[in-house]
Amino acid sequence: MEPILNEHNKQEYEPAHSAEHLLNQTMVRMFGCERSKNAHIERKKSKINFNLPQCPTAEQVAAIEQTINQLIADDLPVTYEFVTRDNIPDGVKLDKLPEDASETLRLVRIGDYDVCPCIGQHVKSTGEIGSFRITSTSYNDGSFRIVYKVADAK
Repeated sequence: MEPILNEHNKQEYEPAHSAEHLLNQTMVRMFGCERSKNAHIERKKSKINFNLPQCPTAEQVAAIEQTINQLIADDLPVTYEFVTRDNIPDGVKLDKLPEDASETLRLVRIGDYDVCPCIGQHVKSTGEIGSFRITSTSYNDGSFRIVYKVADAK
């Protein structure tokens, strides 16, 4: 029997949304920050903000982009698993869930790189993302914004 989940209120562009998961985990690993609490994901361009004590250098921004493109090239599988709230794996945070989130949660795994609860649409493997390019960044008052685009895999 398929678990009952909350209704999803938006239709993301699957490659850009899957890239958001990679970007979140890359930022956590590189800077020790939390996953973003807000992101605006679209086909043409996407924006995501991270709370950081200082602005990353140009070299660090290039490393973020390079890391994500390597994860795309690695063609990691994107899989789902359903768990109840009392069976959440270690390290999976629930702080972004809405207050009315269902008792059963869907975890999205991207290879061994990332896992988080999500009800959105995703690619079947990272190779379907195509390529990832950071088009701009800005830093204001502890908030680091990344604007990015993905180009479909051919």
